[in-house]
Amino acid sequence: MLQALTFATSVAFLRSPSVLRDGLWSAFHAERERWVLWLPVALGIGISIYFGLPEEPVWFTGAVLLGISCAGLIAVRRGASLRLLMVLALFAATGFAAAQWRTVSVAAPVLADAQLNAVVAGRVVSVEPAARGPRVVLDQVSITGTDTGPPARIPDRLRLRLRATDAGVRPGDRLRVRARLSPPPDASFPGGYNFSRAAWFARIGAVGFALAPADISPDTRDGGAITRFRSAIERARVDIATRIADGIGGPAGGVAAALATGQRGEIPEHVHDDMRDSGLAHLLAISGLHLGLVAGFVFALVRGGFALWPRAALGWPLKKIAAVTALGAAAIYLMLAGATIPTQRAFAMTAIVLVAILINRTGISLRLVAWAAMIILVLRPEALLSVSFQMSFAAVIALVAAYEGLGGRFRRAAATSPWARRVWMYFAAVAFSSLVASLATAPFAVFHFNRFAPMGLAANLLAVPITALWVMPMEVLALLLMPLGLEGLVLPALGWGVETVLWVARTVASWPGAAITVAQPSVAGMIAVAAGGLWLCLWRRRWRYAGVPLVILGLATAGHEDPPDILISGNAGLIAVRADTGAAHLSNLQASPFVRDIWQRRLGVVAFLPFDAGLSCDALGCTGTVRGRAIAVVANAHGFEEECRRAVILISGEPIPRSCTGPAVAIGRFDVWRSGAHAVWLSDDGQPVRVWHARERNPGRPWMRAPLTPSRRAASGPDN
Repeated sequence: MLQALTFATSVAFLRSPSVLRDGLWSAFHAERERWVLWLPVALGIGISIYFGLPEEPVWFTGAVLLGISCAGLIAVRRGASLRLLMVLALFAATGFAAAQWRTVSVAAPVLADAQLNAVVAGRVVSVEPAARGPRVVLDQVSITGTDTGPPARIPDRLRLRLRATDAGVRPGDRLRVRARLSPPPDASFPGGYNFSRAAWFARIGAVGFALAPADISPDTRDGGAITRFRSAIERARVDIATRIADGIGGPAGGVAAALATGQRGEIPEHVHDDMRDSGLAHLLAISGLHLGLVAGFVFALVRGGFALWPRAALGWPLKKIAAVTALGAAAIYLMLAGATIPTQRAFAMTAIVLVAILINRTGISLRLVAWAAMIILVLRPEALLSVSFQMSFAAVIALVAAYEGLGGRFRRAAATSPWARRVWMYFAAVAFSSLVASLATAPFAVFHFNRFAPMGLAANLLAVPITALWVMPMEVLALLLMPLGLEGLVLPALGWGVETVLWVARTVASWPGAAITVAQPSVAGMIAVAAGGLWLCLWRRRWRYAGVPLVILGLATAGHEDPPDILISGNAGLIAVRADTGAAHLSNLQASPFVRDIWQRRLGVVAFLPFDAGLSCDALGCTGTVRGRAIAVVANAHGFEEECRRAVILISGEPIPRSCTGPAVAIGRFDVWRSGAHAVWLSDDGQPVRVWHARERNPGRPWMRAPLTPSRRAASGPDN
């Protein structure tokens, strides 16, 4: 008997792999209607592979991969699983080819000089108003008035910060100004946001700021119908933002203008901080919530208005008329909002929903999200790397997946409930949606910003209904009345609503523990989080829950990578030193707020301390010991004589003399001028010092810049 039982157990164990395989295939085949949802995932994998390569592939690589995958799909005639793999490979190759083509198609000259004082002239493409002065993008650029002659490569576009006195500049104007120019900045932190890559795809080859007031004049040239249309749209955006901001005033006016046009330059920094720390920052980024509310309000307004006319109510297809009108309103709002990534995704989804109404189809599904993702990824593959794409799609996918099972219950319960209970159900739905969206976007917020807002549920529970029922309807009415000059009738009410939202943000942000600084997961960990989240949301059967351990495993990688011990900014104007106690000391607590904020979040510290709080400082500089190594930050050239003999790590904003050969690592002004920002890792076990710098000696991608060579900077200053 025992032998028979042992034999049966052995047979079952030997057969278990095939049983498991058959069970998995059966479950997989049962969800064949969900297979299409993985096509944009394959598209994204191909795009990720392209952008993850250390070197730029040869120009025909994408076309070859596309041809091979097409041939393989044609050749495979049997085997559903193999054909499915070939379809996924085809979409991955399409993503790779689309990313490579996009990179080549947007190629434009980039300023080669580290810094350049010149007279810049060009046509204003876009304007972002701000209190410090408008930020403009110019095309048709000319650069003159330099000491060393015109640059070898003149950018097609450049971005400038003008003086506050130039606030009257408008898109389409001609502009001439003396400015200081530099190439788009590199990353200020290892693995951090790389503006040079974003600028490459925006065809921006230089950035800078005005040194004097600009000479502004109307453009009398005929640039063609498309150019005139784009200028008209940009002018409308600036005019609308100005009229709303001036009509309401204060921070509320800046927020209301941002909700209408997407231009956030008028919003004070403390408001940004409150919105971020309270978990309401998504309200400032025009996305599905805003565009859906605009389209829904216009749909209800048109349908309800015509329903009051008996002839229209009885004989006209009001639902389809309202859908067409709402689609037009959504398209106008898309253009006014600047067509950002979240707005494009929201418009694509809204357009599909409204077109479905026209052909008598209803329902929002993950297929709709998949189509929106594929449209954006094919047209703008670089969007996959942006935080706006990742967070907006994470929230939408999670919400649609959650409501696939619960949406019907909510609708049935609401249809049979009295109005008082419907109100409570609405707030319950808002709370549930906020919870789902917060959980879905939290890993990406932690990865990109090292911030987590645990009080966001409470803030969204109060602010989202106010935005949906008060702020956005008033916003739409203001836009409709603006051509008649009557927006002043609703701007006060709009301002009250925005003030209420800001009060919620300010109150929640002031609570203890409202915003927590946390260590970011590794890149591999985020890949695991994304894969687990997609597995959880895109399938419907119980095997979907296998994605949860993958998400947990990815999040567990947070804090496993040691932050740098020393950071030096790209102009050597900011230096941070992380002491053995974990405290971080900064050379200047006022300079470079953008870089300072990135460093603070990446190092995981609540605030920086001044140098003299942890280092020994005098008029010549500061010295100290980190992980058993003597470091010196020299502020005056007279300090080199002593510190070059004593220090192991020497850093200075001054050029380091050639005779300074004692330190193991010496980083001076021309090192950062040549190679960008630096990061230094020290170790306790005697391992060699590891140094990272923003510009690689052999840059493998077109948006990366090589270090400046001595011959290129001979006219700019001496060598180290």
